[in-house]
Amino acid sequence: MVDLDLSPPEGLNIPLWRSLLLNLIDRWSPERLPPLQLTSKPAYVGMLPGDLLRLPWYRTIFANLSDVISPETLPPLELESMPVDVGELLGDDLSHGWWDSLLRSLRDRLNPENLPPLEVTSQPVAGFGAEETLQILDWSDLISTPTVFLKDAPRESASVPHLVQSAPLPEPAPLNSELLATRMQLTRDLGRTRFRRRIWIGLAAAEAVFLIVAMFKFV
Repeated sequence: MVDLDLSPPEGLNIPLWRSLLLNLIDRWSPERLPPLQLTSKPAYVGMLPGDLLRLPWYRTIFANLSDVISPETLPPLELESMPVDVGELLGDDLSHGWWDSLLRSLRDRLNPENLPPLEVTSQPVAGFGAEETLQILDWSDLISTPTVFLKDAPRESASVPHLVQSAPLPEPAPLNSELLATRMQLTRDLGRTRFRRRIWIGLAAAEAVFLIVAMFKFV
């Protein structure tokens, strides 16, 4: 087993001045390393994506035309493994028309496919009579314990409600003359405010209409 070291590298914890000094030394006096010796042969991978993107537009047009007129002849593909039948792919299934799906649905409805019986190795769980739909199971079906019936709580005897005498209505308080005068003054002020608001809205609308008519008239 290989011991994994997930701690940060040592160069991450060095001070700032030391990192700056090491960078300056590497810049002015780089380390002399021996030439790199390759023991393997490089594999041809074609043109790199960076070099392909840097090509001018006319070269790419000529390359596309040459691929259309005289494409490269490649040797036939040799398959060493046996293909596995996975049925119809999802993309091909979705590309069919709606009538094809309708016909298959009708065929499956009228003449369904006969499948072999399913071999179940586990015992089915009792669903208190559920045959077609899945329902929540009772705890009594899942837990094998003796059934205990608890007694019902005693009910309180119903008592005859007593007639509650209605309390006498309080006498209306006498009207205060100052409060009544204040209320009338407030109502009068609100009426005047609404009247002034309507006047200002009418003046603003008339001014807007005048400006629009003048703009179209003098233009």
